[in-house]
Amino acid sequence: MSNRKNVIFKGVAASPGIAIGRVFLLEDDEFCLTHKEIPENARDAEKKRLDDAIEKTRADLKIIYGKIHDILGESYSHIVNVHIMILDDPSLRRDAYKLIKDGVNAEYAVFKVLDKIVRSFEAIKDDYFKERKVDIQDVGKKILGNLLGKQRKNLANLEEDAIVVSHNLTPADTVALREKLVKGFVTDIGGKTSHTAVVAQGLAIPAVVGLKAVSSQVRTGDIIILDGTKGEIILNPTLGIVEKYKKEYDELSAKRKELTKLKDLSAETTDNHKVSIFANIDNSDEVAIILENGATGIGLYRTEFMYFNRDSMPSEQEHFEKYSKVVKEMSAYPTIIRTVDLGGDKLAKMGLLNIEQEDNPFLGLRAIRLCLRYPKIFVDQLRGILKASAHGKIRLMYPMISGIDELREANEILERVKVDLRKENVKFDEEMEIGVMIEVPSAAMIIDIIAKEVDFVSIGTNDLIQYALAVDRINENVANLYDPLHPAILRFVKQIVNGCHEAGINVGMCGEMAGDSYYTPILLGLGLDEFSVSPAKIPIIKRVIRSVSLANVQKTADEILKCEDKESIVKILNAINVVAN
Repeated sequence: MSNRKNVIFKGVAASPGIAIGRVFLLEDDEFCLTHKEIPENARDAEKKRLDDAIEKTRADLKIIYGKIHDILGESYSHIVNVHIMILDDPSLRRDAYKLIKDGVNAEYAVFKVLDKIVRSFEAIKDDYFKERKVDIQDVGKKILGNLLGKQRKNLANLEEDAIVVSHNLTPADTVALREKLVKGFVTDIGGKTSHTAVVAQGLAIPAVVGLKAVSSQVRTGDIIILDGTKGEIILNPTLGIVEKYKKEYDELSAKRKELTKLKDLSAETTDNHKVSIFANIDNSDEVAIILENGATGIGLYRTEFMYFNRDSMPSEQEHFEKYSKVVKEMSAYPTIIRTVDLGGDKLAKMGLLNIEQEDNPFLGLRAIRLCLRYPKIFVDQLRGILKASAHGKIRLMYPMISGIDELREANEILERVKVDLRKENVKFDEEMEIGVMIEVPSAAMIIDIIAKEVDFVSIGTNDLIQYALAVDRINENVANLYDPLHPAILRFVKQIVNGCHEAGINVGMCGEMAGDSYYTPILLGLGLDEFSVSPAKIPIIKRVIRSVSLANVQKTADEILKCEDKESIVKILNAINVVAN
């Protein structure tokens, strides 16, 4: 395989950029585990072996935490906290103890317990949760390595700049890439939400993941080209291909240097129309990086992280502490906090609710539906949000609203919580704005009704597109039908924008469509007021906005809305993107 020229492997674009270099193959450690019978008089000692291995693993993780914190800062070191949370999950030690008590050796007990957890995660149809199984496997390998007295191979033998190829990389491996000046990396497994991909983006290392079995088809010393933007690698490229990519690399470097100059500039068109560029965040440790990239607010604070890797619901105090930390750091900039957007099936898998497995959780008991069914979950979060609003500018947003009755019921609960806080003499922002995510077609169709009863709206395109087009976006059989440029989707966006503007309120977008600069001109032309994107996308979106005029993109949007098919839409959009990019 490695003797053939220009062999292309396609995977997932995890971190943008181009790298050209020689392969350093980091082979994965595999442990040979056997089931051993432990005599009754040795079982306490076996538990002690497990305890020692867990404590050694915790110490190792703290060292890794420090390295990531020193190199990338607080906003990325939380990744190791997820591993520590998995390690500290009481069910891990409890279930392993039970197996050891029955005579199973510690190594096999750890394997069986973690394998059961991993299998439960594989059944969940959600990209984020599927990626978390890799974190569980990473923690398991660390424990097993310490039980067996074996350490994972590292990059100590790397003597020159290279492109690392591996089955998988842990966060610690990824940081080591920075220390060794690695040009890029490639893995068999992983996706855009994997921790390895997140760290790679923070380090600005080009990366392609999810290449299935590429690590078995290359060898150390092979020359490859890594294109982290397209999500592909070229093995043994010809000289002509190498020269082509070297030119692209130089052009990308020049563009990246220019983008850093945009940090303190406004998102303003050439004819002086200003919009807001906010950031999407997952937890309270990400504020520094979004401010560094020039965000003027948080357009989506996903609160689901607070419910992971635990066996009880987050308390009101926990909610308050997390949210108040963020809003204090954001100072005068607004923070839009979305109430929990998890399905009952996921909470049940984590042991937090007694809910039977749903056949179709995407259309089941989730988000605002879950909160209205189990108001205690909702009330604790609302109290935490309201109390935090005394410390900064918070906007509250409900997810997955499908009709006006749900909105009114949610607001009734909110008002009761406010009454209770007043009786307790607890301060909160009496003028806190309330908004909704429009991600269900039924809500988009009655936006004129909904917009009269909220202060703002944010379009969640990820779900809106899959619900409107009846496409499961993570189903490989129909993924090609998931299309942000479908005429129906663009008309939905325009209808939502018009309904909001007629009611005198702003409309933003926090789905992936908002973070793709290719769509920026059309979204601007359709009237979007706010773009909420991942931190790394902020300068790129800002550059496009500053390179076009509102008059031109409005004209383009009008033309596109008259189109009957995607081909016609793409032709028009490509023409304006030549100017914008």
